[in-house]
Amino acid sequence: MLYSARLEEHTRKPTPRWKRAQLEVQTTTLWDYPSQHYGGGAQGDKDYKGVTPAYVIWNLLERYTRENDVVVDPFCGSGTTLDVCQDMGRKGIGFDIAPYREDVQQADARKLPLENDSADFVFMDPPYSTHLEYSGHPQCIGELDSREPAYYEAMDRVITEAFRVLKDRRYFAFYVSDSFKRGKPFSPIGFDLMQLARRRFHLVDIVSVTRNNRTLKRRNWHDAAVDGNYFLRGFNYLMIFKKELGKQPFVSPLPPDSRLH
Repeated sequence: MLYSARLEEHTRKPTPRWKRAQLEVQTTTLWDYPSQHYGGGAQGDKDYKGVTPAYVIWNLLERYTRENDVVVDPFCGSGTTLDVCQDMGRKGIGFDIAPYREDVQQADARKLPLENDSADFVFMDPPYSTHLEYSGHPQCIGELDSREPAYYEAMDRVITEAFRVLKDRRYFAFYVSDSFKRGKPFSPIGFDLMQLARRRFHLVDIVSVTRNNRTLKRRNWHDAAVDGNYFLRGFNYLMIFKKELGKQPFVSPLPPDSRLH
């Protein structure tokens, strides 16, 4: 791949014709933002499949990090996290199973080449099952269906790695959507991953982020949703956690054999 060409193309694209909203720290658990990028440049590549909105990362770093903190992204994709870190004076370290840019390091999110307790913040935007064609790499978690145990086994290992590399009393967040395919069971990825994370981390809060992707503006998609009696995915979860070694991790208040009636 021509990484240098990609990097040069991505680095500071011209200001778009539409007006971007002013960045500000969000104060509710419902976030909405009209564009992928902020300011006059670009963070990540808006044409990258599954790109993370830059304002999500900006808000997290503004709240939970300080200047020169080390921020780790195990699913770095087109490098949005690295660009936001550069804008904010943080030290971004990005990994991906199939790097898209030169400054993204090749690594499996289940085994990061980092020392224990070396990160001040960990952010991840993992694959949401098999809705998108990701890298095609045989070890890519995006090749695993969220309706199968293998997906959650893989993500449990990823979350364990995030816990290992994160310093005590620092924060971890993931951005994810549920999965729905017609004719198949609904897959609540957000809540399932939350339960995995709560075995190690303490849950701080849950944010709903409005999805402003172009596909949701297609009238025929909405017509099909009405005719088929199903819902389009209108938001992503943003789950925020804290590593606190001195506190007991989450234990379900319900016994394993309990049933809700």
